[in-house]
Amino acid sequence: MRLVYRAGDISEAHIIVGLLATHGIEAHIGGHYLQGGVGDLAAMNFATIHVADEDVDLAMSVIADYESTDAQPAHSEQKKSSIFTSPLFILAISVVMILILAILLNDQ
Repeated sequence: MRLVYRAGDISEAHIIVGLLATHGIEAHIGGHYLQGGVGDLAAMNFATIHVADEDVDLAMSVIADYESTDAQPAHSEQKKSSIFTSPLFILAISVVMILILAILLNDQ
């Protein structure tokens, strides 16, 4: 088994091992118990990922793809606003509420 990645923490290590598994690569995470020895402080570089010697090249390729897309947003499209956050929708709801309030106060 060879070391292919040093994750920032155990959570990231599990994400990468899951990603490797989707590509048919069996991986092992080391450093689970080392992080607990540090206490409540965030431990860095204790989570390591190892793969079999024959899977190193493919694993490095998958990890390189992960790192290159990790910093980029998933979709380059602009986020579409919801109808519930539209100013026109908020204005319409406000007008309806005022009309209901006026009717209720008029009946008294």
